[in-house]
Order: sequence, then C-alpha cells, then structure tokens
Amino acid sequence: MLLTLAAFAVALGVLVVIHELGHYLVARACGVRILRFSVGFGKVLCKRTDRHGTEWALSAIPLGGYVKMLDEREGEVPAAERGRAFNAQPVGKRIAIVAAGPVFNLVLAALLYAALNMAGVKEPAAVLGAPAAGTPAFAAGVQAGDRILAIDGAQVGTWGDARWMLLKSLTDKARPAVEVQTASGERRVRTVDFSRAALGQMEGDVLGREGFGLASPKPVIRGIVPESAAAQAGLLAGDRVVAAGDKKDPSATELITLIQAHAGQPLRLSVIRDGAALAIDVLPREERQADGTLVGRIGAQIGGDIQLITVRHGPVESLAMGARRTAEVSWFSLRMLGKMLVGDVALSNLSGPVTIADYAGQTARMGLEAYIAFLALVSVSLGVLNLLPIPMLDGGHLLYYLVEIIRGSPPPERWMEMGQRAGFGILMVLMAVALFNDFTRLLT
Repeated sequence: MLLTLAAFAVALGVLVVIHELGHYLVARACGVRILRFSVGFGKVLCKRTDRHGTEWALSAIPLGGYVKMLDEREGEVPAAERGRAFNAQPVGKRIAIVAAGPVFNLVLAALLYAALNMAGVKEPAAVLGAPAAGTPAFAAGVQAGDRILAIDGAQVGTWGDARWMLLKSLTDKARPAVEVQTASGERRVRTVDFSRAALGQMEGDVLGREGFGLASPKPVIRGIVPESAAAQAGLLAGDRVVAAGDKKDPSATELITLIQAHAGQPLRLSVIRDGAALAIDVLPREERQADGTLVGRIGAQIGGDIQLITVRHGPVESLAMGARRTAEVSWFSLRMLGKMLVGDVALSNLSGPVTIADYAGQTARMGLEAYIAFLALVSVSLGVLNLLPIPMLDGGHLLYYLVEIIRGSPPPERWMEMGQRAGFGILMVLMAVALFNDFTRLLT
C-alpha cells in the first residue's frame, strides 16, 4: 500500500509539475507576470518568493496544481503592470500559453519513450499460444508456436509491437494480414477478421479474448530442495523439461499439474541439460491438502522460460520512435473517447485516480522500465484530456480563443459563464463515473 501511494504521488507530482511548467515558461517568455506556481491545491504548506516576484508553493491537496498569472479579470492591476497581464496579451500569445501545458505533457511522454528505446528494454518475442476455438485467431488458422513477423506489412519485433498493432486493428474492426513463421519454419499469412469483435469491454486481456496470447513459458528447474524427490531423482537447477510422461513440450503450468496428479506414482521427465537429452524418473511424494485431497510434490522450484528480445536504438531513432508512439497513443485515446461517446465502448472502461494509483503501484513493483512506460502513458492521457474542447480545461480556453479569432472579439461574458457551468458539470459527471468504476473494480 505504501509503495502504491508513493508511486502514485511521484507520478502525479512529476506530471503536474511538467504541465504547469509549460504554462509558466511560455508565459514568462511572452512577458506575463506569474504570481504563483503551486503544486497541489488548498492550504499552502510552504512557499518562497523568487527574484521575479513569483511565489512557489506546495499546497495540502496533492491532486493537481496551477499557475496563477496577473489578470485584470481577477483583480485590480496597477496601470504600470497592465501590459504584463495575461488578458492583455494578443490572442496568439494566449493560445501559446494555454496550449503549452498539454504540449509539455506530450513532449515528456515522447522523451520517456525515447529514453526506454535508448536504454534498451527486454520484451517477449511474439510467439503465440494456441487460440481458443471460436475466436478470430482460431478462424484465421493461428497455431501454437506461430511467431508474428509483420502485420499489414509493418515489421514486428516483439510481442509489445504486435499487441499494439493488433489492438489498433481490433478497435477499427479491421481484417489485418498477420504474417507468421510457423513452428516448422514456414512462412504463412493469417488474415484475421475483427469485424464482429465486441468493443463494449476493453479491460483485461482484450486480445486474449480474440485468441491472441503469448505461448506458455517452457518449464525450467530453478532450484532443488535438499533430500526432496527431485534431488533423489537427480534433477538439477537449470534442467529444461521437454516432456513429462506422455505429454510432449508441456508448459510450466501443465508440468506442475502433471506432478500434482502423480502423487505416489512415478513420472518420467525428459530434460535438456548442457545440450544433452536425459530421461529422469521422479516419484512425487504425497501431500494432503487442507480439503483432504492428495497432491504430488517433488520439491523443485519450476519457472517459466520465455524467449526475450532486447530492443535498443540510437538517440535519433529513439527520439523519432518516441514521438511516433506518443502520436499513436494520443490518436488511439481520442478514438476510444469517441467510441465511448457513441456507445461502441462501454463507459465502464473509464478509469479514475484509484485505478491509476493501483497501476502506479503495480508497475513500480515490476521495475523502473514498467514504471517509466506507465508515466509516459499517463502523461499522454493528461495531455489529450486537457486539449479536449471542454470549458474549464485548457482545450475549452483554446475554443474561446478560436471564437475570438473568428468573431474579431472575445465571446460574450454570458456565453463564457454558461460554458464554464456546462464544462464543470461535464467534468463532475466524468469524475463520478470514473470513481464509480474504480470502486466497482475494487469490490468485484
């Protein structure tokens, strides 16, 4: 719990500071006076004033932040300072200042994705498991051991690449041509029909429900308990199990199930040790469970051997890939919001702060790479959300400025008041739905 809260606080703090820093830096460049830069809302816990007269504050409610600028609409401004007020700036400068926050979030995401590409990440190879009958993958002829090479002509390097491309095709209800290399080494093209895919629920293993999932990891002996059945049989750490009884090429889960089912009965294991094939007979010992059933135990730690690929790129290529991934995720987010509005995707997919905090904790436990990828994704979401043309958000202000350019003067005050109320109502409804979804997930 403490790790989850800490990971969420760090993520929120970094993303909010970057967002507000965008507003601050562009406003300073445009000659606007900044009165306060606050991380958080509510009561000010600590503050200091710099030589430019800007008050830097840390406030009690760490769920956002703001930059307060000199503005004649919020109080009297001395005549000598009116030229430095935000509302006195040309509409072009106001657009730049307001857009800078979301843009900085998108730039941060691109840099984080680029950093991952430069540092190098290990990802599973795109080797598929057997699809369930009745799924689009099954109908397309996908078989266990197929390795995805390309989708619609675009090269696939890892399962992460394949998953992203398939997810986009799924939401488009398209028919992607998936080029694979079969377990026997042949090249085949599997045309997958996603036209009947149900998009109502996009949570969980979406692609798994369509028949696409990684091949089960191959069992490897990670450790042996002294004087156990495994030790007496001669198993060693590092042995790779390629057969168990009549089952050839079992997954780690299948091997464990077979061992449990052979309580007190001999089980022949075929293993690969230092490149040589060996046959080892092991006798699982009987162990009674709390419900009275007997299961077999051999006293070995069995792990999964997944084929991993290290992906690393140079600085220029990484930056280009980071920008491209940010653009793709931004467009995907907008399309998903659009599908929610028209009812193609259920509103239950909308997540709030509780779910985001949970993901922050999960990725922090997985490691730095996963946490940075999480930060990039949330940064994109924050940037896209703030650019939506909803009053109260940055995008709403940009909409007002667009109207001002078209009309030649700012919108009437009455229009803006109505827009602010409508925007506030929309945001409250969205927050209520998101929180309801969060707590529904927790309770179920």
